[in-house]
Amino acid sequence: MKPQPGWPSSSCPSPSFSPHRVDVCVVEMRLSVAARKLWCIRKQLIVLLVPLLFLPLLFTLPEKEGKCLYVVLLMAIFWCTEALPLAVTAMLPVCLFPTLGILPSKKVCIQYFLETNFLFLSGLLMASSIEEWGLHRRIALKVLSIVGLQPAKLILGMMMTSSFLSMWLSNTATTAMMLPIANAILESLFGDLETLKEKCKRDGLWENFPIWPLFLLDRKQKCPKEIQSEAQYQMKVWKGFLICIPYAASIGGTATLTGTAPNLILIGQLKTYFPNCELINFGSWFAFAFPLMLIFLLVGWLWIAFLYGGLSPRLCFRKNERAEAEAKAKAVIVEEYRKLGRINFAEGAISFFFILFAILLFTRDPKFFTGWSVLFKKGYVSDAVTGVIISSILFFFPSQKPSLSWWFDSRASNAPYVPLLSWKKAQESVPWNIILLLGGGFAMAKACEESGLAAWIGGHLQPLAEVPPAAAVMLITGFVACFTEFASNTATIIIFLPVIAELAIRVSVNPLYFMIPATIGCSYAFMLPVSTPPNSIAFASGHLMVKDMVKTGAVMNVLGILCVSLAINTWGVAMFNLTDNPDWAQTNKTTQVL
Repeated sequence: MKPQPGWPSSSCPSPSFSPHRVDVCVVEMRLSVAARKLWCIRKQLIVLLVPLLFLPLLFTLPEKEGKCLYVVLLMAIFWCTEALPLAVTAMLPVCLFPTLGILPSKKVCIQYFLETNFLFLSGLLMASSIEEWGLHRRIALKVLSIVGLQPAKLILGMMMTSSFLSMWLSNTATTAMMLPIANAILESLFGDLETLKEKCKRDGLWENFPIWPLFLLDRKQKCPKEIQSEAQYQMKVWKGFLICIPYAASIGGTATLTGTAPNLILIGQLKTYFPNCELINFGSWFAFAFPLMLIFLLVGWLWIAFLYGGLSPRLCFRKNERAEAEAKAKAVIVEEYRKLGRINFAEGAISFFFILFAILLFTRDPKFFTGWSVLFKKGYVSDAVTGVIISSILFFFPSQKPSLSWWFDSRASNAPYVPLLSWKKAQESVPWNIILLLGGGFAMAKACEESGLAAWIGGHLQPLAEVPPAAAVMLITGFVACFTEFASNTATIIIFLPVIAELAIRVSVNPLYFMIPATIGCSYAFMLPVSTPPNSIAFASGHLMVKDMVKTGAVMNVLGILCVSLAINTWGVAMFNLTDNPDWAQTNKTTQVL
């Protein structure tokens, strides 16, 4: 019997006709079409159905706590699924908290531009001016020219540069800038990538790497197997270069308060929950997180270099045979740096303000020595004030060296001078959606506190008091690091930080002992391409596979958890006096009870 039009022949491999099989095939086809249709409108379905799904919370829990939990879960689902844009979800408290009687609008709206947002904005403006005049590229090329051209050293140089830039620029901008530089160096060392892949595929898949590969030997004296072995090793090193950059950018962002949004959310939520806590500022955070960044960067480099061949013992031999390729790579770096020309007045000015910005933030009130803030009324000058002062100067300071002769030269150009940063450039480069996201997080934290939801959740976490605090730190950090693999790190810390703060109060532990590791841990998303924008950029190059990131990132997550636990239990305890349950935490607990 001839198949009727519309019958899916691919689903029915048997040539024999069976009415039952045809019916099954038709049903399967219709289900497949329906599934595809549902997938196309999945975001709309989530927006419509999730509010209905959580409606019972409004009637089964205490009134205010139930309403607040309803909004928190709604926002958490929308953030995790991105059913609405992240910034749009962040604005939901403005309409939901007042209409549900949780918070008046004047208390909600003010959360969207706290002083923490101004500190974040000033850091972004400084980063915009650095990018505008190419100072970040000059720094990157200079570091790479110093570290040397052996694969292990180059991977270290890439990671050092990426992490340093990410302390001040966004992780995404750092990764986007460093990847083209890495590719140019690798092409000078190993040649064209597509040719390299073809050599890897001669006798097998290029992903399967030998244990003892050769490195840059004389190709004229090699058999095909040796050529393939060498190409596989070079491809392996190439992957190591690509994967180390987004990882280092994520690690570097944790070293400064302005390096990544979760750090600022910690500050904002501390001011909401514990207004008398003044231990965390730019200087004290840097003193704690920068050594942690260095340690994690070192162990991460050892792991990546080991996994991708950078520490191969064969690199100690045949130096003469590698000289030609290394000379080409060196020439690429030198040529790219030469194209930048001599450092101009704008770059020098940006360098000066950048250093001044860092020094003033670090020395305002570092806690371990008297800062310059004592020159003003206590509590009046914050990190936000410092940041806005420096960033404001960028909008009028000239990008060209002023000259007195210009006033007396009638032939000189009368065009308006160009400042170091224009407002148009600031509008284009500042991620305003992240500022809204910060505000949404602060509004959520305020509602959780005033509605009593945080205390209600904390009461149900009392059994966790039996877990030793050191073990709890590792569990919290590990859980947050795993959760942020699938959700935005900003959304993750917004959701969990109030719960973690209340847990610390309930088990009579210094809240910073749990909150700091959780904040840092949510930046340790290494396993999936979708975990962070830097991971996505590296994966989009087309040279990495998901299994490469999972294999490398799983161990990186474990190393990160161990490093955070080491830091918080050693110099963290000493810096923030974490062995005591402080008065500012007890005051908050008493207030909530009353």
